[in-house]
Amino acid sequence: MNRDSNIVDEENVNPFADPKKKEKEIANWEADLKKREQDIKRREDALTRAGVTIEEKNWPPFFPIIHHDITKEIPVHAQKLQYLAFASWLGIVLCLVYNVVAVTVCWIRGGGVIIFLLANIYALLGIPLSYLLWYRPLYRAMRTDSALKFGFFFLLYLIHIGFCIVAAVAPPIVFSGKSLTGILSAIDTFSDHVLVGVFYLIGFGLFCLEALLSLWVLQRAQMSLVLEIISSIGDLVLLLSYSATC
Repeated sequence: MNRDSNIVDEENVNPFADPKKKEKEIANWEADLKKREQDIKRREDALTRAGVTIEEKNWPPFFPIIHHDITKEIPVHAQKLQYLAFASWLGIVLCLVYNVVAVTVCWIRGGGVIIFLLANIYALLGIPLSYLLWYRPLYRAMRTDSALKFGFFFLLYLIHIGFCIVAAVAPPIVFSGKSLTGILSAIDTFSDHVLVGVFYLIGFGLFCLEALLSLWVLQRAQMSLVLEIISSIGDLVLLLSYSATC
């Protein structure tokens, strides 16, 4: 047997066997670490100068799936409106989830599986689309003062309000309207099952509250945009006046 294979390298066992070499390795490691930190910092600065925002997912706290930080990213004067809009988005989430619960009760009571499937489709599509199509544009418009993003928000938020009104009424258009917990479907279900009617009546109340809150948010957003435009015009007039006097 080769005797050298049983010999343990003293340098690997004893870290102090060659202090100068170890110090050199540590110095090289620290230099490499600093170089990497500087490289990361340089990339972050380049992204910042280019207007690219690094968004770290932080909400909800127990399972972060989106980036959301009103306190740090939204100007102080616009934070109240943003919180109201956030409450409006949470409201439609609550309405759609409760709608699934109420329609499930109706399905169990013999309402049919199709309305149950439709209610789930409303929730699975409505929750992410409401965030992507109108809440996120408003958030970014508030953060960047972008008039274009405000325009997208107003257009799609009106569609959101229209959906809330339709859901609160629940006209007998699709499957007798029972896939939505509106007032007409609540009245219709009361005659068959009082419990289902109560569930639907609560859903009607939730959609009404969401519609009212959304109208309030829309009014506040319009006012905020008008004030922003007036302020911009005022700044432009002052700039032109200053240029004329120079």
